Amino acid sequence: MKTILVDAAETFVVDRSIYEPIYDLLQAYPNRKIILTNANDEQMIEFGLTNMPYEIFTLKHNPDKTDPVYFKTMLAQFGLNADDVVYFEHSSDAVKSAKSVGIIAHHYDAKKKDIPALKAFLDTNL
Repeated sequence: MKTILVDAAETFVVDRSIYEPIYDLLQAYPNRKIILTNANDEQMIEFGLTNMPYEIFTLKHNPDKTDPVYFKTMLAQFGLNADDVVYFEHSSDAVKSAKSVGIIAHHYDAKKKDIPALKAFLDTNL
């Protein structure tokens, strides 16, 4: 069963709170979920990323998600391969970075908040 990788700020957490439509969608899947962020310790508090319902992974900007090393490190830390995961993210550069290491990734438009498109992505790729 694939692991769902979830972008943190502006996707899963909006205005320091869990964005309920995405949380509700994710709860419909029995898959493991991991929240990915670039946040350092101060930003974890600032962005409201403490006390999340899922595991959180960060490299504290060393490097950021726009660097493929971030995803290679994350996969290694969790003992996963690129084909063990799917990922959705609001940053198109981070999506490109994830795809460059073989991760199936979806650009989630944080302004449109297109939950049906996100559900279709998950349903197709899980």
